[in-house]
Amino acid sequence: MSIKVVRSGLLTTVQDLGRYGMQKYGVIVGGAMDAFAFRVANLLVGNEEGEAVLEITMQGPILQFMEDSLIAICGGDLSPAIDGHAISQWRPIFVKKGSQLTFGAVQSGCRSYLAAAGGMKVPKVMNSRSTYLRAGIGGFCGRALKNGDVLKLKRPSNLALRRMHWLSEKAGSSSFSISDWSVSKEILPDYFPSSTIRVIPGGQYDWFTPQTREQFFKENFFVTPQSDRMGYRLSGPKLQLTETKELVSEAVTAGTIQVPSDGNPIVLMADRQTTGGYPKIAQVATIDLPILAQMKPGEKIRFQKIQLEEAQELLRSREKELRLLKQGLSLKR
Repeated sequence: MSIKVVRSGLLTTVQDLGRYGMQKYGVIVGGAMDAFAFRVANLLVGNEEGEAVLEITMQGPILQFMEDSLIAICGGDLSPAIDGHAISQWRPIFVKKGSQLTFGAVQSGCRSYLAAAGGMKVPKVMNSRSTYLRAGIGGFCGRALKNGDVLKLKRPSNLALRRMHWLSEKAGSSSFSISDWSVSKEILPDYFPSSTIRVIPGGQYDWFTPQTREQFFKENFFVTPQSDRMGYRLSGPKLQLTETKELVSEAVTAGTIQVPSDGNPIVLMADRQTTGGYPKIAQVATIDLPILAQMKPGEKIRFQKIQLEEAQELLRSREKELRLLKQGLSLKR
C-alpha cells in the first residue's frame, strides 16, 4: 500500500511521538507538535498510538492513494476534500484506489495530522521515525515531502481491516466513505478560539521583578512570524529580571518559557534544543501544548497560573479519556 505525493504543500513531514533517550547525546526529541491530534488519528485507523503519520502545516498537499486505504485526519481544519468533496475530521474514512486528497483554506488551527492504517513505512533512526529537518534525519529521507514522492504504508491491523471492509461496503460507487460516528467534542482540547494557556511557575520565576510577574499573567502576548517547530517567539510586555544573573545551562522540555536578554519570551516546542541557558519564567502545562501547537503567527496568548498538582490532575484526566476512547474504538466497526 502506498500514497503518492502529487503536490507537497508548504511543510508536510513524517512524525511520530519523538526520539526519546537521546538528549544526553545532544539529539532533540522532536515528534508531532500536537500529540493529542496525532494519537487520536492513529487510534481511529486501528494503529498503535505512536505510529508515524503526516504532519501537515498550513498549506496542505495533494495526495493520491495507490490502493484502497483507511485514513483519519485530526487537528487543525485545513479544509480537506477527497475528489473535490469536503470531508469531516476526527473520524475514520475509507478511500478508494486512485482517489485524491486535497486541502484548501485554513479554517482553524495550523497543523493537521493524517494517519493511514498501518502507519508510514519509513526506517527508524535512533528508535524514531520522526523527521528532524535541521539534522536531515528520520522521516522520509530526512526531509519534508516533495512532489513525486511515494510513501509506503505498513500492513493494517486486523481492526483496521474490519473497519475498511465495513466502510468499503458503505461506499458503493462513491470514491470514499466516512464513518457515521466521530470522536466526541467533549474530550477534544479547547482548541478554537481559545487563547488561554495554563502554566506553572518556572525554575527562575522569582528572579523576575514583581511588575513583570504581574504583567505575565495580566497582559496579552502574540505569536510572532519568527516562530517554528523549535519555538514560538512572543511579543508583548518586556519581561525584566530584578538583576542580571548568570545561569548554567540546564535541561528544558516542551513548553518551557525562556526569557532572553531582550525580554521577549520564547516558548520551546517539539524541536527544542536539549538544554537552555536563559531564565525560565514558566512551564506550559502538558494538557495545553496541543492548543499552543495550533496557534498561528499574530494570534493572542494569555497565560493563566496554576499549580503543579492541578496540572498533573488535568493530565491524568486527559489520559483516562484517551484510554476510554481506545477501549471504545476497539468495539467499533
